[in-house]
Amino acid sequence: MRLSFLEPLYAEPGPFASVYLNTSRNVEHPERAIALRWRRLRESLSRQGADRALLNVLEEVVGADTEVPGVHGQAIFAAHGTLVLDGELPRPPEHDSARYSTLPDAMPLVTQHLPEIPYMAVVVHYGGLPTAETHGWVTLEAETGTWPASTVTPGERLHRRVAVATWHRASLRLGHRLDERARHAHADAVVVGGDEWACNVLIRRLPHTLRDKVVRVGGRTPTDTGRALLEPQLDGVFRGRMAAHDRELVDIFIGRRALDGPMTDGLAATVAALQRGQVAALLLNRPPGSSLRLWSGSQPTQLALTEAELMSFGVRAPREERADEALVRALVGTGAELVVVPESELRLYEGVGALLRYTDPGTPS
Repeated sequence: MRLSFLEPLYAEPGPFASVYLNTSRNVEHPERAIALRWRRLRESLSRQGADRALLNVLEEVVGADTEVPGVHGQAIFAAHGTLVLDGELPRPPEHDSARYSTLPDAMPLVTQHLPEIPYMAVVVHYGGLPTAETHGWVTLEAETGTWPASTVTPGERLHRRVAVATWHRASLRLGHRLDERARHAHADAVVVGGDEWACNVLIRRLPHTLRDKVVRVGGRTPTDTGRALLEPQLDGVFRGRMAAHDRELVDIFIGRRALDGPMTDGLAATVAALQRGQVAALLLNRPPGSSLRLWSGSQPTQLALTEAELMSFGVRAPREERADEALVRALVGTGAELVVVPESELRLYEGVGALLRYTDPGTPS
């Protein structure tokens, strides 16, 4: 998973207010419910030291995602009286939270973007007889996205309405158009739902490379929900699945581990590699818990297991920070990727490892 979308968070120093809030509108009086949740969080931030100007900036955007229907949440970050990042959450947070700290509490936002699978969804509607020798229309809608974030930030849609008598010929042209969009999105899968006959005609005319990625799904296929096309079906298709890019990185790690190649296994060696900007991709079995701490300085690569180690590098006044916050900042600051891989796929020593960009005599073993 690439973390470039978090770069605005680290353009300025902290302290930061980080807010995670359920802004679902599938309840009675949703605006009132959101206001009550925010009031509790505002009081919490005030007790933690956030000033009124910062709280007012947050309040301006809390619940402003009125165009997003259904179940969802907001992640909001602000610093020095300025909004830094406002993101939609595909799922509401398990618990509303507000934190005022030196580093932004970004890991919950990152984990809501996982497994970050690029895909294309296609819905084909037709209500007539299963033959081209009749009157009527076939409608097609297609949308690319990245699961699960696309549930609340749907991509641009392709709309086509074709006379059923020309559906066989039109499907050939549409197949090439869909192939272009899927390639541009680097789609791992093409999820297709709708009328069985019309879908079969389309799938048979898709280019072979695209046809091999097709996953057929059943169930209702409404296209006017304001959410991602085929959202309920996508959840079933992608649950427990890793993105192809991430799986490739895991396979590379396994190969390097077997051949003693450029990688690290364990927290100490991985932190040392992050200090040197060597990490191309950080691998975790699970995000670190809030109790795990690292020592941090003002720069992304200034992190260590102990205060003494960081001071030996010339860092003045190091701070003890939550490990998840320090690690995300280091990854963003060095352009490294993040892969969360289940232990059943790959067991990492101390739950953490890394693929390295390079090794040299100073690389920890």
